[in-house]
Amino acid sequence: MSPIVVVIAAGEMGAAVGGRLREKGAEVRTSLLGRSAKTAERARHHGLIAIDDDAQLVRDAAFVLSIVPPAEAVPLARRLAPALADSTATPVYIDCNAVSPVTVAEAATVIERAGCPFVDAGIIGGPPRPSAPGPKFYACGAAVERFASLREHGLDIRAVEGKIGTASALKMAYGSVTKGFTAIGAAAMLSATMAGVAEPLKRELADSQPALKAWLDRQMPNMYAKAYRWVAEMEEVSAFVGNPSPSAQMFQGVARLYDRLARSHAGDRRDIQALEEFVKG
Repeated sequence: MSPIVVVIAAGEMGAAVGGRLREKGAEVRTSLLGRSAKTAERARHHGLIAIDDDAQLVRDAAFVLSIVPPAEAVPLARRLAPALADSTATPVYIDCNAVSPVTVAEAATVIERAGCPFVDAGIIGGPPRPSAPGPKFYACGAAVERFASLREHGLDIRAVEGKIGTASALKMAYGSVTKGFTAIGAAAMLSATMAGVAEPLKRELADSQPALKAWLDRQMPNMYAKAYRWVAEMEEVSAFVGNPSPSAQMFQGVARLYDRLARSHAGDRRDIQALEEFVKG
């Protein structure tokens, strides 16, 4: 019997994950409450069934995957908790968000009080694409083996040992490296452009750090449209590394840089254009 999987929300990652599950035989539901027309179209494209009544949404479900922006992780758990408490199916709730161990523990408390098992998961990699394996779901928790059954439906699930928060810690550490390096590169490029040394810097990077320059050339174009989502993630990383500390302050600074870049992408585009010119040159 095919499992019923609830995936919220139908963003780029959630919709694509839902589409992969559906392609591999699962029934996939989502909620479009408060979501945009673009999100609704994305859900339709991937074959997700939209149900806006929470009780109907989780009825007979085997799994609920929470794939939302960091600030929505705990509110979504609170929103679904009454429907989950009333459900006879007791689905496994998998928090797949880029949040700190403290935040995921808060979500776990809400869900476990509703009587459902909880899995902490961190997604590493981009949304699934046709003919590609898709991202890795690093997961921990007492119900991780139940979640792992979704390997049969196209998900790359990798169990990690440890208590709730371990998978989120791995996601935080990984994101601090990849998005942290990207932020350093962006800050260096912008500063070099303002100082009039962009061309010499590009030549020197190509000569002495070709692998680093190639990595940044790939990362930068993909960052512009995602910067607004990375603000909250870097704030969660700041909490993960611990306040007060120089590391926490550093990632708060990274969050503010991504906020600036997101505003540029949506508005005057001056910072984004400077980065585009640096990468293209």
